[in-house]
Amino acid sequence: MAMNEKTMVVDTLTGINGELVRYGEMIPQTGNPQLKQALKELRGQCEMSQEEIFRIARTKGYYVPAAKATQEEVAHVRSVVSQGW
Repeated sequence: MAMNEKTMVVDTLTGINGELVRYGEMIPQTGNPQLKQALKELRGQCEMSQEEIFRIARTKGYYVPAAKATQEEVAHVRSVVSQGW
């Protein structure tokens, strides 16, 4: 079974998003300042790759983002987050 371009782009985007989650978990858990900085730099590079792949996916119609949140939805989320759940 051959993979098409859409599958490859979406799979790449999914993989990069997973990497970003892992960096977000690792960075606050390390006490080594040099390692923390290295992880932050890697996360920055990963974010740039994610943005590039995301642009490609949107341009080609492979990814359609959800509708923008309403002001009421944004206010609700802010309220919940500020209350500490």
